[in-house]
Amino acid sequence: MTEPIVRIPPFDPRTVPVVATGASEGLPPPSPHRLTPDGLRALFEAPPVWTPELWRERRFAEREPADAAVLLPLVVRDELNLLLTQRTATLSTHSGQIAFPGGKVDPQDADAIAAALREADEEVGLPPQNVEVLGTLPVYITGTAFHVTPVVALVRPGFTLKPNPHEVDDVFEVPLRFLMDPRHHRRHLMNFDGTAREWYSMPWHDGQRERFIWGATAGMLRNLYRLLTA
Repeated sequence: MTEPIVRIPPFDPRTVPVVATGASEGLPPPSPHRLTPDGLRALFEAPPVWTPELWRERRFAEREPADAAVLLPLVVRDELNLLLTQRTATLSTHSGQIAFPGGKVDPQDADAIAAALREADEEVGLPPQNVEVLGTLPVYITGTAFHVTPVVALVRPGFTLKPNPHEVDDVFEVPLRFLMDPRHHRRHLMNFDGTAREWYSMPWHDGQRERFIWGATAGMLRNLYRLLTA
């Protein structure tokens, strides 16, 4: 049976009510050791049995499904920082949103990992030789019919980014510790035309502006949180 497509008009996700937070749900933070390079290496070498919380959004776009891959680049500094992008407003899908570097899996890509590394290099100039791939998270299906494989990796500092101006407005880093603290996870609920739509957000204030991390990006981060606390 084909899933009905629920078209959602443009809206500001910041204005949609928050119905729950990690604090209200009593969720614990990950062990501090799991937020270190060695802790993550050990976790992906011998992953626990766990179930992703989120894996499929309600479809809201008429397009053929496409395989895609994104890189979750954890830059090794005094603490691990996740590198994120602000997509340009001119892109056809998820325009203006905060995202991981990534895109469609091309025929020449050996696999999703190769696609994520290639896309990160093309989008922001992240050199593959600085990237240590740890593993992947379960496929996440977006409402725009992308079947996304999230690739988790450590990134050695010492690179100079060169964002592609046609795809990326900005590149910034957020402490992994902040993103994996469930007190910063907010679940939103919107009813449109009789259909409920839910998503997470993890707003980050960098001292100058708010970075509103939400939707598929926040969903995949929520799954990473579930793995880190399994």
